Amino acid sequence: MNKKQMKKILTDMAHTRVSCTAQEKEAAEYLAARCEELGVKARLESFGVETGDVSFASLKADGSDVPCTGYKLCGSGSVKAQFLYLPHLDKASLAEAKGKIVMVDGYLGLFPYKDIVDAGALGFITYDGNVRYADRDIDSRAVRADLAEGRKILGVNVNAKDAAKLVKAAPKEIEIRVEQKEYTGESHNVVAELPGESDEWIVLTAHYDSTPLSPGVWDNMSGCVGILGMLEAAAKASRDKKLRYGVRLVFCGSEERGLLGSKAYVAAHEAELGKVALNINLDMIGSAMGKFIAVVSAEKQLVDFIKYYSVLEGWSIEARSGVYSSDSTPFADKGVPAVSFARIATANQATIHGRYDTMEVMSMPQLEKDIDFLSAFALRFIGAPACPVGREMPDDVKKQLDEYLGRKRKDQ
Repeated sequence: MNKKQMKKILTDMAHTRVSCTAQEKEAAEYLAARCEELGVKARLESFGVETGDVSFASLKADGSDVPCTGYKLCGSGSVKAQFLYLPHLDKASLAEAKGKIVMVDGYLGLFPYKDIVDAGALGFITYDGNVRYADRDIDSRAVRADLAEGRKILGVNVNAKDAAKLVKAAPKEIEIRVEQKEYTGESHNVVAELPGESDEWIVLTAHYDSTPLSPGVWDNMSGCVGILGMLEAAAKASRDKKLRYGVRLVFCGSEERGLLGSKAYVAAHEAELGKVALNINLDMIGSAMGKFIAVVSAEKQLVDFIKYYSVLEGWSIEARSGVYSSDSTPFADKGVPAVSFARIATANQATIHGRYDTMEVMSMPQLEKDIDFLSAFALRFIGAPACPVGREMPDDVKKQLDEYLGRKRKDQ
């Protein structure tokens, strides 16, 4: 693909593509069509996602309205209680949470949610945005199904500016009301295959959904353009000589809801994963600024190879072993060697999960360079007589997988 073609895909898809919406499915069909244009057949694989449609949400502090959005899957109803801000979720702080509506910093992960419920909190408030930004955007969030485990308390999200006001005002009473319809929605993975000589595969992944406020250009239509470019390079190489490994693209839906697309894919195709030699995942490339990184969920030798290979190619990279918060993780958790690549800019240059993830973040020359490097890297494996990466996952990576996927606390 040339710069004009890449820019067209990014521009065409520069709109919200939220899990289980018509826009997400349209994006899936659009990406399938781009694969077909490259001469590679593509199909949509559907999977269910627990979701909800919030019809009403309100937050009152001592009777005054505070703008908010209601959490999907937190249930319906109303609750009144004393307000408590919890900057820490240590035992001493949680001891104060019983019978109160608590506000926490950041996202409510698995163990923080369990901790406030176990502590007897009656409701919760989170916030996003930035007190220095002009906008008053409030993201729409959901309680992940694996968090609730049947125990639901009402929750709302507010803007950071109002969160600061709440803390300063120290209201005596907070009231939360949420009304919603909860149901199982439908999301999709897009799968395209270019067969090789063997029955083994190099799987390329990138998620195509976005968060509710985000046009999702950098996060992560850029990654989708990236694996399309890698597919094109593989297709061209196969015209001269059939490649040893097949190339399978998986555009993952509902990643922003907790890697649900890649989790659904590895669950549906678990019997085939032994034939997947390597997963290469792209999540945010081609930004005008930022460093190029690789996070390897596999044996350390792959980290070393990437470092050496990059020097030989004159390519700047920061490579490390670990777990990346993207669609490589479910593959690694099933024993498939995986690596995620990204170009990460600083927060004051580019942000995600909001209105600022636009074409302005991107550089078409940089995106082209990123794809050229990634394509050359992938072809070294796709055309190799055998993939040298072992399938034994290092103990430190196993530990990080357990922590990331909520099987263990980080402090255990």
